[in-house]
Amino acid sequence: MKIRTNDEVVVISGKYKGTKGKVTKALPRTHQVIVEGVNEKKKHVKPSQANPEGKIVTIYAPIDVSNVAILDPTTKKATKVGYKFDKDGKKVRIAKDSGAQLK
Repeated sequence: MKIRTNDEVVVISGKYKGTKGKVTKALPRTHQVIVEGVNEKKKHVKPSQANPEGKIVTIYAPIDVSNVAILDPTTKKATKVGYKFDKDGKKVRIAKDSGAQLK
């Protein structure tokens, strides 16, 4: 999976198409990511001793990694991820469109 935590991504299909956000969690086993501001769900929390009234909490549900694309740091558009080796022989991720190195 080429998308990691803290990457800036854009949703390319589905209900949230065009929404940009930061990946808060990557789930490689299920090929899903949790993106901030995308796929919000309401969860009801039962009353407990710490929280005697209970409440409704907003959580972000995971979406499939095929529905997001990484943002190019220079053009701020969706791009594919490639790999190359830098001067030290270390493998780094690059944006295919501009060739800019990703975090």
